Amino acid sequence: MIGYIINRIKSSIVVLFVVSVITFVVLMIIPGNPAQLILGTEATPEMVEDLHTAMGLNRPFYEQYFDWLFDFVKLDMGISYLYGESVTDLIFNALPVTLSVSVFSMVIATLMAFVFGIISAIKKDSLIDYFSRSIMQLGTAIPSFWIGMVFVVYLGLRMKLFPISGFVSPEDNFLEFIRSITLPSVVLAIGEIGLLLRIVRSSMLESLKQDYMDMARVKGLSTSKIYIKYALRGALIAPLTIIGMQFAKLVGGTVVVETVFALPGIGRLVLTAVEHRDIVLLQGLVMFITTFVIVITLAVDVIIMFINPRIKSFQRGEQ
Repeated sequence: MIGYIINRIKSSIVVLFVVSVITFVVLMIIPGNPAQLILGTEATPEMVEDLHTAMGLNRPFYEQYFDWLFDFVKLDMGISYLYGESVTDLIFNALPVTLSVSVFSMVIATLMAFVFGIISAIKKDSLIDYFSRSIMQLGTAIPSFWIGMVFVVYLGLRMKLFPISGFVSPEDNFLEFIRSITLPSVVLAIGEIGLLLRIVRSSMLESLKQDYMDMARVKGLSTSKIYIKYALRGALIAPLTIIGMQFAKLVGGTVVVETVFALPGIGRLVLTAVEHRDIVLLQGLVMFITTFVIVITLAVDVIIMFINPRIKSFQRGEQ
């Protein structure tokens, strides 16, 4: 198992290195002088040149890259042109917002997907199975920005059940914190539930066809034990993989929802950095999101290895 984790860490480092090279090169060759962007259009050429030199932008390309990479390893991602603050501080200030919404949305999506997916597989071609298939199609087809606008108008403005914008820290008021993230989390959950429900249902259907299920029935085991202990356990691998991928994707993919609900999270930070061509901030965000996705993927792989003994025996060369 240790060997498997070490190999996965090695491949993750290679991926990070490749992404860092692409990120640095692509963003640095974008037309426009960062010194000019900071000083504005009224700055004289001498002022721009002085700042250009002070920022080290006149040095060889490879020197700039390795300095930037080593600083990133030390969690020093530079100073944002736009905000004038540390990129690390900006990201870690925005992270709790995005994490709160992402975790809450995945909890909602996972619960609904497992409940409807399991029942749908057990009661195949029944009324609830058709209902579950409708949820799959609706969740995949409806754009999140439209659902968000509907929620804002009806649940926020007309019924005043939830705030339509802003984020409240749980340290300030936990109840208001839950209310502030409920609508954006539900919107994100609707977008994720279609795929997850489909995977849970198909995995359960496949698991129910296995020979060990017939053996469990012949032994006279209880229905709940057959479905929960044997069928669900055999069907967990694919849904867990998808949950990990969806959660990792949400950290960098909440731009639309955070914009609709005016949440100061990672998604809005990415949008602001792109709009104002804040290259330092963009570089930091891309590397942070990539690292986060790789860590989550690695964690999911390790969890799956614990759940599925066949992977562990394969690593030991027994298969």
